Amino acid sequence: MESIQLSVSGMKCGGCVSTVEKILNNSDGIENVSVNLLTESAYFEITQKHIEIESVLENLKENGFPSKIYVNDFSKKINKAELEKKKRWKNKWKKLTFALLLLLFSGLGHLAEGRYINFPILGNIFFHASLATLALLFPGRGIIINGLKSFIKNRPDMDSLVALGVISAYTTSLLSLIFPATGFPCFFNEPVMLLGFILIGRYLEERARYQTGSSIGELLDLQPEMANIYTEDNQIKSIRVNTLRPDQEIQVLAGDRVPADCIVTRGNSYVDVSHITGESKPIEIKEGENLSSGSLNLNSTLRLKVQKVGGDSSLAKLVNLIESVNARKPRIQSIADEIAGKFSYFVLIFATLTFFFWWKGAKNIWPDLLSQNHELITHSSHTLHSSLGSNAENFLSLAIQLSIAVLVIACPCALGLATPTVITVASGKAAKKGVLFKGGDKIEMASKINHIIFDKTGTLTKGKPFIVDYKNNNDHSFLLKIAASLEKESRHPIADALIQEAKKQNLSLFPIKKIFTHSGQGISGELESIDGLISIGNIEWLHSKGIIIDSDAKKVIENEETKTNTIIGVSIKDKLLGFILLGDLLRDDSIKTVQNLREKKFKINILSGDRKQTVLALAKKIGCKETEVKWDLLPEMKLKTIENLKINNKVAMIGDGINDVPALASSDLGIAVGSGTQIAKANADVVLMGDQLNGLPYALNLAKKTIRKIKQNLTWAFGYNLLAIPLAAGILFPKYGILLTPSIAALLMAISSITVVINALSLD
Repeated sequence: MESIQLSVSGMKCGGCVSTVEKILNNSDGIENVSVNLLTESAYFEITQKHIEIESVLENLKENGFPSKIYVNDFSKKINKAELEKKKRWKNKWKKLTFALLLLLFSGLGHLAEGRYINFPILGNIFFHASLATLALLFPGRGIIINGLKSFIKNRPDMDSLVALGVISAYTTSLLSLIFPATGFPCFFNEPVMLLGFILIGRYLEERARYQTGSSIGELLDLQPEMANIYTEDNQIKSIRVNTLRPDQEIQVLAGDRVPADCIVTRGNSYVDVSHITGESKPIEIKEGENLSSGSLNLNSTLRLKVQKVGGDSSLAKLVNLIESVNARKPRIQSIADEIAGKFSYFVLIFATLTFFFWWKGAKNIWPDLLSQNHELITHSSHTLHSSLGSNAENFLSLAIQLSIAVLVIACPCALGLATPTVITVASGKAAKKGVLFKGGDKIEMASKINHIIFDKTGTLTKGKPFIVDYKNNNDHSFLLKIAASLEKESRHPIADALIQEAKKQNLSLFPIKKIFTHSGQGISGELESIDGLISIGNIEWLHSKGIIIDSDAKKVIENEETKTNTIIGVSIKDKLLGFILLGDLLRDDSIKTVQNLREKKFKINILSGDRKQTVLALAKKIGCKETEVKWDLLPEMKLKTIENLKINNKVAMIGDGINDVPALASSDLGIAVGSGTQIAKANADVVLMGDQLNGLPYALNLAKKTIRKIKQNLTWAFGYNLLAIPLAAGILFPKYGILLTPSIAALLMAISSITVVINALSLD
């Protein structure tokens, strides 16, 4: 299946998210749809080979959501992101400036009307009618048009509620001005103030929302615009980075960033790679070592050979991975979006009921209500231009006021933003610490984990075994040559150790004729110039294959020195050729990480395919009991252990190798160490970049804080609407004489959305 990402315009609230999801879900050949309000994007998978994406885009456009396929060209993304940001701010600032000017004149009009300033024209009713008309035609036009379109298409959203409120206030005032006998209130200042507060709120909300996604912008800023390349005559020439090609050689001066994934061909220096690993301590780079794009060269000039550029570079993939977090949202967000999708209907019904209750019903229940509250209501200096809610002289005026306030104060925006803002902030903070979550749903699962399983080799240890000794064979070079020759096509850390040692000794290896991999046990095959099947692997496996292990060999295996190391046997046909002992260093932060997790009440287990004594020796170093570790495990045995633990626990598995892939996939949360194999990282839900484990406690703790923030935001969003809507409907008016004007309702609505985003930004 092919994954598609769309950039979607026109989404304002959770109701819009629900509508876009319905449109995509109802399109043939599309499934696994996820829409994100914060990033204004939609993700889905295509299940059919021939699907007209253009028809899907046209359907979205017809419904008020112009969309286009997301540009994934890294160089274009950098420029496009900056240009679109400037364009968006410019447009919003224009609308906001115009609205603020209208607000200013409206406020001065009130002062002139109350004779606080001597400027009669500002207090004139026709002047205020003109202001309201300008407000609707210019800064409010987009909101009104989009809102009415959504309403007509039977998918009301936030703009629909605002548009109906503004038009109702404006139309009522216009009728009152033209036909005074109708008895309608006239309040042209309200549409002006209402739109002004909404635009201010949206501008501030957009600013805050942009900050939540700042981590991606910071990563994009790591890509330099220019690069210095070596010409054919070894001269330096400056070119734009997007014209770089693999195999070109470039110069990176001290203080400059690396423009592509490269290999060092000359020089050595200290380099800051914190954008990849989260580790602030610089690392030393020498000839032959690899450098990732975006790395900062600190103190010496380097000559580099370009390996990968643009979208293939590690920086581009890191940006894509962080962006993809939004493609899979947690279940709690899906529920909120579903509720938000139906919320606008509820508000419309409630506003209608509010109107009819106060117009027809309230006067029968409280016939003297308006006269009793007369002293609490401030009168205007003239009857034609009252502030809505401050001078309701009859129940019809009161009904219009309160129904408009209900329309405006409701806030599905807060519901729609409650989760994605926190997820985006959390994924950005995690990335800065070298932790990559592969979806919002993975963050949610990480918050529930209570049981952690570690693989040993390459996870708790550095995964770079080294040869300690040779046993049961006097010709060490021949033993190593046989083992390295057969292992040279393997990606296993033990194979790498054998091959590197063979290179040090300048051994020429035998060509491979046949090779067979036995997962978790060893490798077998045939080599040219060697007669018979060669087997290399753990002792139990060799014994099961009929390899003769005599008493002298058994003594070597049972030796205390041998037990604390990993031991592999090498055989030709059924004859044991000898043993190779390998050691592995504990990661610098393994002990501290495990202790940290224990303090946080996590259950810990170690599952390993190594021999008992090797595993127990490591367990003792990191403080694990014998009952908490298992050894001599094949991949399927690890899998079975995890399945049993999952019955009563939420289990996370941390591994690094190919043989860990089934366990990573089976666990509730698969976590791969960044220095591990690509296949392990591809199948994991979380990746710890670099070669440190200290990001694990941070990641799990951050996940818990993230879900706590999401719950706070949803509680606020639901609680706000639960309290604000009845308040706007006049529940306190009969007893306390308290009413909300639509402009104040609009201000409260804007504050609600901003509060949700600011709370997300406070995640630490």
